[in-house]
Amino acid sequence: MQKKPISKYKPWGTIDLPDRKWPERTIDRVPYWCSVDLRDGNQALPIPMGIKEKLELFDLLAKVGFKEIEVGFPSAAQTEFDFTRKLIEDDLIPEGVAIQVLTQAREHLIRRSFESLKGAAKAIVHVYNSTSPLQRRVTFGMSKEQIKKIAVDGVRLIRSLLAELDGTDVRLEYSPESFSDTEVDYALEVCEAVMEAWEPTEERPIILNLPATVELFTPNVHADQIEWFCRNLKEREKALISLHTHNDRGTGTAATELGLLAGADRVEGTLFGNGERTGNLDLVTVALNMYSQGLDPELDFSDLDRVREIYERTTGMTVHERHPYGGDLVFTAFSGSHQDAIKKGMDLRTEEGDSDDNHWQVPYLSIDPRDLGRSYEAIIRINSQSGKGGVAYVLSREFGLELPKPMHPEVGNLVNDKADSESRELAADEIYATFKAEFLEKNTPLKLIGYQTHKIEESQEEVSCLASIEINGQSKSIQGQGNGPINAFVHALESKGLKDFKLTDYRQHSIGKGSGTESAAFVQLQTRAGRAAYGCGIDSSIEKSGLLALVSAFNRTR
Repeated sequence: MQKKPISKYKPWGTIDLPDRKWPERTIDRVPYWCSVDLRDGNQALPIPMGIKEKLELFDLLAKVGFKEIEVGFPSAAQTEFDFTRKLIEDDLIPEGVAIQVLTQAREHLIRRSFESLKGAAKAIVHVYNSTSPLQRRVTFGMSKEQIKKIAVDGVRLIRSLLAELDGTDVRLEYSPESFSDTEVDYALEVCEAVMEAWEPTEERPIILNLPATVELFTPNVHADQIEWFCRNLKEREKALISLHTHNDRGTGTAATELGLLAGADRVEGTLFGNGERTGNLDLVTVALNMYSQGLDPELDFSDLDRVREIYERTTGMTVHERHPYGGDLVFTAFSGSHQDAIKKGMDLRTEEGDSDDNHWQVPYLSIDPRDLGRSYEAIIRINSQSGKGGVAYVLSREFGLELPKPMHPEVGNLVNDKADSESRELAADEIYATFKAEFLEKNTPLKLIGYQTHKIEESQEEVSCLASIEINGQSKSIQGQGNGPINAFVHALESKGLKDFKLTDYRQHSIGKGSGTESAAFVQLQTRAGRAAYGCGIDSSIEKSGLLALVSAFNRTR
């Protein structure tokens, strides 16, 4: 890297727009959406999709709700042409969906594009040529007038060929490629010349697509470009302003959202941002950002895992674990404080009424995972950095165990030590296995072999408990009376000199419903030496679960 002063790179500049209005606005309407997965996304793949993969992805896009789908560049490759023809000839295009084809503003390519569209019900011809100073100088060696003439001549040719698509509803889209690096007044000049050649109406507007072909500056400058263009365009009501951002600086989503604030009507992009270099705009992110703000995007991502699965299979690409909304880890918390806050938020929502009518407010989760077809079970995952609340959450949600709050540190530390010793994340089953080994299966020094209880006739409350136990490997029979089975068992232990503790907490709840219901009991003991510990017992019998919990706590205090 060059050291300061840096002369190799320069700031792009700003737009003279002192009275800009976009910072005062909010996104309160849904744009027209256009997927370019099958064209812009496909051309960026190391191994482009074949017709089979493109058909599957097209079907997914239509089911998600896209009404405009750019299906390819049929004049550039036979596969692209054949795919377009198959969609039309096999009647695979749902009613109301327009297929869009891309073509350079060159006569033979435009004519070939029209051949590909014969028989289509609705079509958008997307014609483009590059307008930036860099492209004019380096790629074409042409003047501004020559570049503008290419655009106008291409549009005039398209208009003259409309009769060849009799019965097809044809719309025009024009893109001054590299708009982001083109002088805004010149881009406006070219687009107005194109409009004059096409003669759009308010009922049938032209689509003017203003691509940030390469992202060169901060999103606020992009917004200024779009607002300046919209405010200065003649007959603005006869044009739909379309955005097509890329992600070279990592701000494609922000640039699009600010572009919509600046007056744009339409958005082009791809699922999960697939595209050249660092990718196109991610339509999933923008749509779900709107949804999380209470605006229906009119795209259905209620089964986002399925959308991702088809996308990954057809494109060969993978969605990053941290990718917004769709990544494996986006609804996951490892941090202990985050886990605790999420658990409290979930519990409070359950108490207050977990319905779509109630405003979603859960710490660290901007959206309800269930709205995207994802489950709560994966929200909290456990590693050595996790906290007590996260472990308790997993045991509650996955296994129905509602641990007493004071018990959380014991269980959390136990599981975190396990994760730390193995230097990895623990799955839910492993968390439960760790809990089970410590709290349910520890049988030394005390083990309950069997017991019997019966009510004492002359008392309404007292019971007698006769139990067989092992203590330090020796079998003993003990007997005691008390106010309930647990109290009677404690007196039985005391009769053999085994009571060096006091019972400080007891809780019980059911797990499951119906005939398969079990009881979970939690007992805390404190020894004379001051050591306190919880134990747990699980059994179909409420009575036995309590006794097992006491034995568990006894063993854990040793």
